[in-house]
Amino acid sequence: MGTRRMPAPIENPLSGVGVGLRPTHYQAILDNAPRIDWFEALTENYLVGGGQPLYYLDAIAERYPIALHGVSLSIGSTDPLNRVYLHELKTLAARCRPALISDHLCWTGIDGMNTHDLLPLPYHEETLKHLTRRIRQVQDILDRPLVLENISRYVSFSASTFSEWGFLATLTRETGCRLLLDINNIYVNAHNFGFSATDFIDGIPVDAVAQFHIAGHSVQQALLIDTHDQPVSPPVFNLLTHALARFGAQPILLERDDSIPPLDELVGELDTARQLLAAHQSNTSE
Repeated sequence: MGTRRMPAPIENPLSGVGVGLRPTHYQAILDNAPRIDWFEALTENYLVGGGQPLYYLDAIAERYPIALHGVSLSIGSTDPLNRVYLHELKTLAARCRPALISDHLCWTGIDGMNTHDLLPLPYHEETLKHLTRRIRQVQDILDRPLVLENISRYVSFSASTFSEWGFLATLTRETGCRLLLDINNIYVNAHNFGFSATDFIDGIPVDAVAQFHIAGHSVQQALLIDTHDQPVSPPVFNLLTHALARFGAQPILLERDDSIPPLDELVGELDTARQLLAAHQSNTSE
């Protein structure tokens, strides 16, 4: 695919454990200074001209590191990249100085229509070439590496010639992008499609990962569904331990998008991830 200057590595000031920044918790964060190391803000909530969202984002960004996480890039679509969106994102990044900017390895619409869902891609050479070109364009606009999350999916494509992890490994080598490795999505997909979750993790280059996500899922008949409305399950925490052993002490984000509990309850759930992270660091320092 040719050679090209890769974007500079992420100088990632994130460490420890974080949660998604949700409006229901804004004031509690400012009032109580919870034991949370950083927050991940949903990009689209803050692409506004002013008002309460930006007020709270500014106030919280003064006290905690921030990461931006989007759902609208649609990097896999065949529609032209939305350059208005990308320049708005760059302006927002200049405002809140995020440690990293991430989105999803998916497509969300075509012909100007948005499905408001994260749709999967076939893993073959044509997709790889298409994504490589578009990721390079995004990185040129943002002037930083793009971080892409592996999604949960409920279909597979007969045209795929790569495993999911083989595709991700090749994509990071070709573009210099990094991965937001969603541990729950790996677990959900492994269960639903019958592959080994540890094989997935072991197939990703050690230097490709910038962040972890953990979340809860629901059981619907024989399927696991990535609903983000449940506590993190013990098998997902076990898989996180395996990921820490492979990739080191990457920052860990607890996602909760529905049935959102009070902040102190989330902090309690974060403590499990914090303990796993501390155990990993203790073992590697011995």
